[in-house]
Amino acid sequence: MEANEYSVGLDIGTTKIVAIVGRRSAHGKIEVMGVGKSKSLGVRKGIVHNIAHTISSIKAAISEAEKSAKVPIKKVTVGIAGKHIRSLQHTDYIGRQDPESYITEVDISKLKEQVKKIAVHPGEEIIHVLPQEYKVDSEEEIIEPIGMHGTRLEAKFHVVVGQMASIKNVVRCVKEAGLELEALTLEPLASAEAVLTQEEKEAGVAIVDIGGGTTDVAVFKDNIIRHTCVIPYGGGIITEDIKEGCSIIEKHAEQLKINFGSAVPELEKENAYVTIPGLHGREEKEISLKSLASIISARVEEILEMVNNELKSYGAYEMKSYGVNEQKRKLIAGMVLTGGGSNLRNLRQLANYVTGFDCRIGYANEYIINDKNQLLRSPEYSTAIGLLMESLRINEKQENLEIQHKKEEEVSKLVEEVAPKPVEKQPETVSTKEVQEEPKKEAWSVRFMKKFKNFFEEEEN
Repeated sequence: MEANEYSVGLDIGTTKIVAIVGRRSAHGKIEVMGVGKSKSLGVRKGIVHNIAHTISSIKAAISEAEKSAKVPIKKVTVGIAGKHIRSLQHTDYIGRQDPESYITEVDISKLKEQVKKIAVHPGEEIIHVLPQEYKVDSEEEIIEPIGMHGTRLEAKFHVVVGQMASIKNVVRCVKEAGLELEALTLEPLASAEAVLTQEEKEAGVAIVDIGGGTTDVAVFKDNIIRHTCVIPYGGGIITEDIKEGCSIIEKHAEQLKINFGSAVPELEKENAYVTIPGLHGREEKEISLKSLASIISARVEEILEMVNNELKSYGAYEMKSYGVNEQKRKLIAGMVLTGGGSNLRNLRQLANYVTGFDCRIGYANEYIINDKNQLLRSPEYSTAIGLLMESLRINEKQENLEIQHKKEEEVSKLVEEVAPKPVEKQPETVSTKEVQEEPKKEAWSVRFMKKFKNFFEEEEN
């Protein structure tokens, strides 16, 4: 199988690294060919802290994915997150010389390239330039300007920025693992592709991806990305709280969270306990499930309040002066929770209470056709599947461009063959002999004098 027939998404997370190999089916869905997973040893809160350990973890995940898919992996689309990520709104425009010609993809690319040159903080780099809506001359709120006429093309952009050093560390780890970086994508955007529907994006929705080290938030409205952010807290800090609160080791704290954890203490029984084995011959320890839920609930509520603050900064709760909700920013579809942290029991109920939005859990296998054993159903795979979808889209776009280029070449060749060739008129060649034999023409004055002389001679005779 050729490398362009399949794509690979690589999720470099805080707790795990996942590589998923897949291709597009005949029905437009995704067929997963193989999955590789390894423990992430060199990443903390979405940022690479140990290059060697991260490279080793990437190689392990890629090796497992290659064995599972039975194909070699050379090129990957990678996700990026971390507390260094920030976003901003920017408006820019370009002037067009020829108003008679219509707007093309070239004009859009020119405008995007201009936005990439805006000033950012020292040490930062622009990751994404995402157009929200366009303005052509005086016409506003245009979603697709291609094909329209105008002298001025303006657009509002959502610009995602990250620390250059952190980005370079991710790129270096990927390349030193023997892989080619196809694209770098913000993780909440990838997760949104995997779990959100077009109806939700149109109505207005916030996706909250609770990972091991960070919680990623993205807001969509009218099928347009409106806001993104990365909160530097995730499931890892909940495990840390359990470890400290119950005085147990991290391994046992993680197992308690996964198997017995709950986000709502009121739903736990008073007399329910779980026994933890003692260390090196020490006595076993009994832990109340209600107390465990209280520890978890406190931290989860704090994370959800941070999400609430981000939604307030976007304007999801804004009210006009006369007391009517501002429909333009209202999130009708509420909130979608995904990521490994969303597996926490009763999280949806707590999110409903804290944020006031209708919430659901976003499962990652909605676009997968061959997940019979429900392996990829877990929300923890949403980012990796979203990155796979992005990689497939990049490959399909490249293939379409190549096909279009070939067609243009064929048409130009056909035109050259059919078009009549101009006949060059050969100059007439005259031999030197003919030139010599041709009598020279006399001047009219000489001819007149000869005729005048002949006339008088005839008269005399």
